[in-house]
Amino acid sequence: MKSKESILSYKLFLQQEYSDFHLSYDSEMEFYNAVRNGDFDEVKKHMSPLTASGLGILSKNPVQNMRYHLVITIALITRFCIEGGMPSETAYTLSDIYIQQLDTSTDTDQIQILHKEAVFDFTERMAKIKKNVGFSRAVLKTSEYIYNHLNEKISLDEISRELNINKPYLCELYKKETGKTIFQYAIKLKIEAAQKMLMYTDYSPADISYYFAFSSHSHFINTFKKHTGMTPSEYRKIHYKKYFEKKEAPAQNELHRSPGLL
Repeated sequence: MKSKESILSYKLFLQQEYSDFHLSYDSEMEFYNAVRNGDFDEVKKHMSPLTASGLGILSKNPVQNMRYHLVITIALITRFCIEGGMPSETAYTLSDIYIQQLDTSTDTDQIQILHKEAVFDFTERMAKIKKNVGFSRAVLKTSEYIYNHLNEKISLDEISRELNINKPYLCELYKKETGKTIFQYAIKLKIEAAQKMLMYTDYSPADISYYFAFSSHSHFINTFKKHTGMTPSEYRKIHYKKYFEKKEAPAQNELHRSPGLL
């Protein structure tokens, strides 16, 4: 059996002989830094398809090879985004969701689509985080509290106690800095999270309504339509990802997936 060192030497010789090299380190770093900075233009400029020859061959099976490369890409993006300011729990949960979706993808077209969705999702979230840098600690903590309690009825009294801030002052500060009331922001996050569940899970609109603590199913339908222009059922009919039909329902912590702060 050949040693790893001899195999490495042989592969390096073949790459030199046939000019079959991996993508440069600098190019990779430019891509991951672009995601971390929320820079869509730079991301598109440096993003390589998973079929690029410079990525190397991790498996002789084309589908499995792409899976391996996308797992690596998501893992690195996750860590770059955490370094860039994304809450670690958000980043790791988002990573888990995409890798679980990847596990059920059966052909290269599905994986390419998922690749773009994951990269652009992380980039969009980082762009929003960068915009939030100027917000006060109280506003950021309030937004974080809402994110962590999406499946509960949002209570201003509870938030003010949690942050030890006067409620009227907090409400005024939040509206002044964000242009939204605390309740408006909470509803925005709940609806955006509900959209993702309608796209990627088999949960019924009634179940989603209950999970996000809407006062009634009809209230959820009316609120969803107000924000999206269509009912939850209409939204699912248009956007449901057919190629994920066989995947298992997400774990409980996955249901918290939301677009991030503000």
